Amino acid sequence: MSNFKLFLFLLFFITSILASDGTQLIVVNNCKGPVWPGILATAGHEALNNGGFRLNSGQQVVVDCPKHWSGRIWARQGCCFDETGKGSCQTGDCAGKLHCIGTGGEPPATLVEMTLGTSSNPRHYYDVSLVDGFNLPVSMIPVGGGRGCGVAACEADLNDFCPEKLAVRRDGKVVGCKSACLATREDRYCCTGEYISRATCKPTAFAHLFKAVCPRAYSYAYDESTGLKTCIAPRYVITFCPPN
Repeated sequence: MSNFKLFLFLLFFITSILASDGTQLIVVNNCKGPVWPGILATAGHEALNNGGFRLNSGQQVVVDCPKHWSGRIWARQGCCFDETGKGSCQTGDCAGKLHCIGTGGEPPATLVEMTLGTSSNPRHYYDVSLVDGFNLPVSMIPVGGGRGCGVAACEADLNDFCPEKLAVRRDGKVVGCKSACLATREDRYCCTGEYISRATCKPTAFAHLFKAVCPRAYSYAYDESTGLKTCIAPRYVITFCPPN
């Protein structure tokens, strides 16, 4: 058993004794350096863990979600904050705040999106989305959900394959890959205007590239046939920079 698998096994054992009325998200940083996860709740849902925190390499945090919680999580990189929680990040910045309460991440950023059941449907729906671009690999894996539960992931470093016109560079290094929508603002890439429906908005060459590198992630707005996963599990592991 690899060290990472042993770590996850012990993590599952420990968290299995923790009771929760809702769902637990076990957020793990497997990257070489620190990341700053940001959390944005969907309107009408409560903010979790102050909307953001620092997570050092090798650390994990358990986030307790209330029943039927809905929102998104992403990782910020290259951040610097003062004692008041003000600062900036190279990627995924949320208006210069450590705690992203009410503020989404600035694209490009790899998003983990979820709706953990509703009053009329107990099933959990979740995905890893590249619709807002990519900054680092991430996966969401259900624990204890039984057969049929899917893994949402973009486990490869898409920055290594990013077309030059989509690349975001810092000090000469590619730190993010824009979506074609963000780079061009054209309707056919953004699924807007005359391309607003499923019938008219089709995957572009850029979406096909994203899909080839990350087949278990959303590559464009109407990619739910392979991008959207479903399950009913008591907990999920969200790993930044998962083993590929």
